[in-house]
This record gives sequence, C-alpha cells and structure tokens, in this order.
Amino acid sequence: MIDPLHELTAEVRGRAASLPREGVTQLLGCTEGYGLFRDARGLHHRPLAHLTEAGPWDLSPLIDHTLLKPDATDAQVEALCAEALAYGFASVCVNPLWVPVAAACLRGSSVRTCTVVGFPLGATAFRSKAFEAEVALADGAQEVDMVLAVGAAKVGDWEAVRRDFEGLRRAVPAPCVLKVILETCLLSDAEKVRACELACEAGLDFVKTSTGFSTGGATEADVALMRQTVGLSVGVKASGGIRTYETALRMVQAGATRLGLSASVAVARGGNGAGAY
Repeated sequence: MIDPLHELTAEVRGRAASLPREGVTQLLGCTEGYGLFRDARGLHHRPLAHLTEAGPWDLSPLIDHTLLKPDATDAQVEALCAEALAYGFASVCVNPLWVPVAAACLRGSSVRTCTVVGFPLGATAFRSKAFEAEVALADGAQEVDMVLAVGAAKVGDWEAVRRDFEGLRRAVPAPCVLKVILETCLLSDAEKVRACELACEAGLDFVKTSTGFSTGGATEADVALMRQTVGLSVGVKASGGIRTYETALRMVQAGATRLGLSASVAVARGGNGAGAY
C-alpha cells in the first residue's frame, strides 16, 4: 500500500520536503482506502476509516492560496503572500497582473507563485494563451493554470484541444508546473475523461476541476473520475466552492493532491470560510 501512496504524493513530498513541527500531522494524499500522513517523526499511513476519528489534519502543503477577484489590489496580494508564508501553503494563485508582486514577496521561500491564463473562459486564441503564459513565467510565475477551450471540447474538436495543451506545454516547460482547468460543470463525464487523457498525453502536470467563475465547482465525483483517469503520477486539483475543512478533506479522500481555495486560512485551521473560490 505504501508504494501507491508514495507515487501519488511524490510532487508534494518533493516540493515541501521539511517535516512539520511537533504536534502537527499533515495529510498528503489518499488512495486505495489509505491516507499518507507526515508528522515530526516522518511518514506513516492509515486507513481512511480513521480520518474522521481524529484531526483536523493539516492540509496546508496541498493548498493553492487563491485571489482571482477582478478588484484585487497589490496590498491584498501582499497580505495573501504573508498568509501563505505563515501557513506553508503550496502556492499563491493570482491573476497575471499581480505575478511580479507575488514573486517578489515569495522569493527564496518554498511557496510558489501560480497564475492563470485564458481565464476564466478558455476561449482565447491558443497563441495568445501561450504568450500570456510566457509573460507570466518571465514575471516570476512557477506554476500556470490554463483554462480548457471548453467550446472545442463540447463539439468534439479534440485535435484543437490537443494543440492547445501542447502549445502551453512548450510555453511552460518543466520544471514549471502546468495545470489545465476543465470547468467540469460544463462537461459530460465522457468529455472530462477525454480531456484528462489528452492532458496526460501532452505531459501536463495537473488536471483541475473549476475556475470558480462558472455554474459549479468541485465535486467528489469529478475528483474521483479525474483521479481514476490520470492515475497516480499526474496531480488532481480540486477548486471552486471549497469553503470548509470537511469539504476539503472529502476532496483529498476522493483523490485530490491540490486544493484551490480562497478560504485557505480557515480550512488550515480546521474551520469554515467564505468566498466564491
């Protein structure tokens, strides 16, 4: 059992290698009925049946601390970064305008600078989306969340989707992280599966549920379907409408290895928050 858990959590363990302080137990991922935990003594696994018997578990290493509101300000981005540094979140996710601010605040830390491209509709020209990503990397982004060309997927133009993915992968080469937002609320299950398959074939690092700006957000069923499709070596990010620790925990149980949250601090404390994302 430990080998699948290690494969599932390779990204988070490589990115956030330090053990937590005494008294804190992190939950890094779940698969095949078990969760992988990390505390001051190291790694250990437990059956999922035990997850709700104790805790709350620290989910901070899985959280992309997110501020994508159109009226966000530089002061708010700086405050977001300060929170991410204090809690040890995976990244700060902001609109491209604020990438230089976030990158400056986070420089030298393990918290990564993440941004979005083709956001929130995914309906920009593919070359524009790729150029937006290139500019973001030049400004200091380390992770890019692109939006699927949903309309192309809906009419079955999977070659266009493939070209979009491949173009973004060229614009965002490893070790920079590339995620694709599927906007699952707008897709059938078959379309979700095909988009995940193409993302894997194009070498993307994560598939992600939602922008938080459409008709629905993350669901356990979608996370589980995406995890089943991509296997253990590609990440699954749950985002959109996750405002409580309990909801976040269910997403991790379903297979998520990243969580896009605006209520990050409340969730990290084991509580409830507000916000649309």
